[in-house]
Amino acid sequence: MQTTKQPDNVRLREDGRAVMILDQTQLPGRTVTLTLETVAQMYDAIFELKVRGAPAIGIAAGYFYAVLANGVQADSYQDFYSQCQVFKEKLNASRPTAVNLSWALNRMDAVAQANSQKPVAEIKKLLLQEATEIQQEDIRMCAAIAKHGLSLLKNGDGVLTHCNAGPLATSLYGTALGPLLLGKEQGMHFKVFADETRPLLQGARLTSYELDRAGVDVTLICDNMASIVMKNGWVNACLVGCDRIAANGDTANKIGTSGVAILAQYYGIPFYVLGPTSTIDMNCKTGDDIEIELRNPAEIREKWYTEPMAPADVKCYNPAFDVTHHDLIDGIVTEHGILRPPYTQSLATLFK
Repeated sequence: MQTTKQPDNVRLREDGRAVMILDQTQLPGRTVTLTLETVAQMYDAIFELKVRGAPAIGIAAGYFYAVLANGVQADSYQDFYSQCQVFKEKLNASRPTAVNLSWALNRMDAVAQANSQKPVAEIKKLLLQEATEIQQEDIRMCAAIAKHGLSLLKNGDGVLTHCNAGPLATSLYGTALGPLLLGKEQGMHFKVFADETRPLLQGARLTSYELDRAGVDVTLICDNMASIVMKNGWVNACLVGCDRIAANGDTANKIGTSGVAILAQYYGIPFYVLGPTSTIDMNCKTGDDIEIELRNPAEIREKWYTEPMAPADVKCYNPAFDVTHHDLIDGIVTEHGILRPPYTQSLATLFK
């Protein structure tokens, strides 16, 4: 597989009136493309993880804003912008943890505000241009992250990853999978252990799918097997993506990531977080300030089974994310390079 081929996971329809997404909930069994035209369809696509991965959510949000704005029937700027605010707030409520969602919506909103003196038709064109630029920026960022991350690895390394942070979650190489795919293109070989990532199985359904198609040696393991593969000496580094990075380096990622980081520290294995600067929230002081999304208990109890695997009335706790403390993170890889502790300093320097 040619890993540099841009995946068809999020794109604007040619007429600018719909967004086309690859439904990630159907993979790997079926390849289904959805056409999204309404705010309800777009909200559902994000909430139900049909489009997922922090960068991909940001890309989708930009296109969603542009398409919905394109459909607003209004002559005056005031009427146009007030309608934009309604769908913006609706979309922003779909998933609270991934900062790329609000980042992209606010960026689109800023374009609408900055051009308030122009005709509505021209503003609509500018919004479509901005959404396209968000995706193009992500392509460039993914390539840079892959290059910086690859410098942390050597040929033959064993790598453990959690959840999915490959091309499906972005626009090109991905973040956490980027160094592996770039290395493969350059003739390097890695042995990757992919956590299945309960309860939604993004590691099993998506990461193993992407790496296998790219010809990367990948072994799927259950989440509770991470310790034994580390103890066996099969893991030289852990690479994970991120949904929000606080100003002190605390990082929110898919549930189970913090456990991987704790195990990695115990076994003396470096643990790296990879993500674009758009996932860094300098207004969020620590991980304690990150809102954690709680999801339907049915995802644990019955989602992947022909019959429920627990009593119908049993209580289930189903947080979508956890926060990895900055002390457990050996480096944060962005498109600008590799940040090291103390993160309060390196992150602040990055944004100067």
